[in-house]
Amino acid sequence: MAIVVILEMPGMTQAQYEQSAERVTGRPGPVKSPADWPVAGLISHTAAPTDNGWLVVDVWDSEEAFQQFGETIMPILRELGFPDVRPRMHQVFNVVTR
Repeated sequence: MAIVVILEMPGMTQAQYEQSAERVTGRPGPVKSPADWPVAGLISHTAAPTDNGWLVVDVWDSEEAFQQFGETIMPILRELGFPDVRPRMHQVFNVVTR
């Protein structure tokens, strides 16, 4: 069952978000496709600045797919100075895309 994952990172800058994306993909430049992720299962990825940091909202095929991705992203976030990020997960009821 699909899940939505919410990551809130107070204090994160756009530059740090871009660094994390480059480390996830293993190449410079922005993330443009779910195929850029190191694991399968990403349905959508949205990132935005907030008043106090950065917000990421992903939709994954399953909790297992996100957990596998978590093995990549969580160490990257810790190395960038965000050791306390706690992903919030919810089962998806409906997904609408363009």
